[in-house]
Amino acid sequence: MTDALDWPRITDDLNAQGWAIVGPLLTPATCEALQALYDQPERFRSRILMQRHGFGQGEYQYFDNPLPDPLPRLRARLYAGLAPIANSWAARLERPSFPDRLDELTAQCRAAGQTRPTSLMLRYGPGDYNRLHQDLYGDLVFPLQAAILLSDPGEFEGGEFVLVEQKPRSQSQAHVVPLKHGEAVIFAVRERPVAGARGDYRVQMRHGVSRVRAGRRMTLGLIFHDAT
Repeated sequence: MTDALDWPRITDDLNAQGWAIVGPLLTPATCEALQALYDQPERFRSRILMQRHGFGQGEYQYFDNPLPDPLPRLRARLYAGLAPIANSWAARLERPSFPDRLDELTAQCRAAGQTRPTSLMLRYGPGDYNRLHQDLYGDLVFPLQAAILLSDPGEFEGGEFVLVEQKPRSQSQAHVVPLKHGEAVIFAVRERPVAGARGDYRVQMRHGVSRVRAGRRMTLGLIFHDAT
């Protein structure tokens, strides 16, 4: 489905607000198949209970290699579309550029000691939430990531995906992003450039999930840099 994405519109939205809804990337059947993997511990390298670390309430698991289908193809195709945007941002923020292909970024991560996969699945039940945070994992950070809603929105209440931006000398602004079943949002990991009167400046971004009031919410997170 990534072949049909409207990359000019996605680019405009990311430049304007730091996030973009890109439409459904996974079919309901694929969403169901991925959710079924959550209770297969051999597919994951680590399980995190958020309340133990002050991250919120709920849990998530990081996939181990090899990643299940269709994650390898999906990540590679998304990365190819996002690399030009990431490099435009890097130039504006005077940061190093990124390679055109995901396998080349992975090689750079390994050279930097970042060898652990970061694709993850998150599961929330009633009362669960995720505090605002940034998924950095190491010194090498690709500036964009994606989240895909695996649950049908009719299966839960609350649990809105929230992005908060902090411009210098301004109050924070929150964005609530509505997602459909299998739909993805692409967003800034840490910061984005914004044009100002004296050139570009950095706007800090954080993301989280509001409290789930009822039901179960599951999400797939696609982060393109690996972890230390």
